[in-house]
Amino acid sequence: MKTFAIIPAAGTGKRYGNVSKAFLLLGGRPVISWILDVLEQLEEVSEVIPVFRDTDMEKALKLIEEKGYKKIKKVAPGGRERQDSVYHALNLITEADSIIIHDAARPGVTAELFLNTLRELKDCDGVVTGIPLTDTLKEVEKDFVIRTHDRTRFRLIQTPQAFNFKFLKEAYKKAMKEGLYFTDDASLVEHYNGRIKVIMGSYSNVKITVPEDLKILEVLLNLR
Repeated sequence: MKTFAIIPAAGTGKRYGNVSKAFLLLGGRPVISWILDVLEQLEEVSEVIPVFRDTDMEKALKLIEEKGYKKIKKVAPGGRERQDSVYHALNLITEADSIIIHDAARPGVTAELFLNTLRELKDCDGVVTGIPLTDTLKEVEKDFVIRTHDRTRFRLIQTPQAFNFKFLKEAYKKAMKEGLYFTDDASLVEHYNGRIKVIMGSYSNVKITVPEDLKILEVLLNLR
């Protein structure tokens, strides 16, 4: 089975002065390198396509050359939105069985999490990772609670997310043609009646959103 991994890394962090989170230093090296190192060792992944904004392309290519990533044969240009960036990468792929998409802002991902996502990609169109809520979930309107939900029915969705290549690419084509944008790839697939399975993610698969997240990841990666 031929699997491609797409790593969107073209986003900017407003809390970081609009710099690319993929190139923030974590443990003395760029955030994205933690992810690329894991994928380079996974036999199940045939090729990796990272997506970078134009202003990061030079240092991105330098990093790829210095680290000797053999699975990176193509690099896609970033788009206006994350969905545009992923679409640019998908258009570089002509033949595949499955696609894994993982955000560059989640450097705590493990090989096990990638493999679990791929293994569950059967009898469905996509698999996403998610973690149960640990806090009470209340719906609020104008600062007042109107409903308390059963938190056991909800998940906080992460990446990696894996998909059937043909279904994903066709769904993306339709969404782009119709001008529809979604918060994640699974939502796009769901819109076109794709069947999505949720598996257990990881509480250490932290997304870098605020500066404190880097400090948390430093501790988690040191413990690993």
